Amino acid sequence: MESLTFRKLTFPEFETLVSWAALEGWNPGLHDAALFYETDPDGFYGYFEQNTMIGGGSIVSYNGELGFMGFFIVHPDYRAKGIGNELWLLRRDTLLKRLQPKAAIGMDGVVAMQPFYQKGGFTIAYRDERYERNGEQFPTHHLVKLATAKDEKALFALDLECFGVKREKFLKLWLNPTISKTFTYSENDKLLGFAVMRKCQNGFKIGPLFAENETVAAALYERCLSEAPKQPVYLDIPLNNEGAVRLVKKYKANYVFECARMYYGMPPEIATAKVFGITSFELG
Repeated sequence: MESLTFRKLTFPEFETLVSWAALEGWNPGLHDAALFYETDPDGFYGYFEQNTMIGGGSIVSYNGELGFMGFFIVHPDYRAKGIGNELWLLRRDTLLKRLQPKAAIGMDGVVAMQPFYQKGGFTIAYRDERYERNGEQFPTHHLVKLATAKDEKALFALDLECFGVKREKFLKLWLNPTISKTFTYSENDKLLGFAVMRKCQNGFKIGPLFAENETVAAALYERCLSEAPKQPVYLDIPLNNEGAVRLVKKYKANYVFECARMYYGMPPEIATAKVFGITSFELG
């Protein structure tokens, strides 16, 4: 461990980390690397042996109010040597220094690693599962439309309600129409839900899917599925929202794998019943 260097990643180094994740089957979005890095250029750290990167991950801060740890990966040649454990602890402690006192850190931990994360001070808040379904054409819902600039304020407000802290810098990047499609469900000029869909190496991912109720969520889900006929579409649902569970069952989506949303410290308050799909496992 003494010979290893822990430091902030440059963007090309982070791109390498994302390429490793792709080889592991994580199926990142086509624009995830640039988007994530621009969200918080100080939020990506790695371990180096001399000048060779051997592992890294994200320690993103949302205005110092909430941290998120993701993209944790160690090169296969350096696994099972305790390096990953040390790297994870360094990332956690570095992120804590970037946050306000008593601010929480979130993460989505795979099942095998959850006991280690719990020893590191994290508590499971809920399980989340990834579901896959091929897209198909559904009738167009008259209240579901592509988002426009005039929707921005309402989108930010609903996201704050469902995520728990402001992340407007991230959202401006995430909702960019050149890299994703954002669909809104509005009635009488009131936003009742929205879904963001982005192209990935394999198919598409929906995230987030925030909605007032199951009817709104279903209409948004159908619109996303209609945009990708015969292609795989992925949705990550929190199991503490029974409506989200019913949604994937209604459309006969297939279970892929599961994680657990875990927090170090007190989790932010969110409108659980409105979260039908989380934004990402990497940045929350």
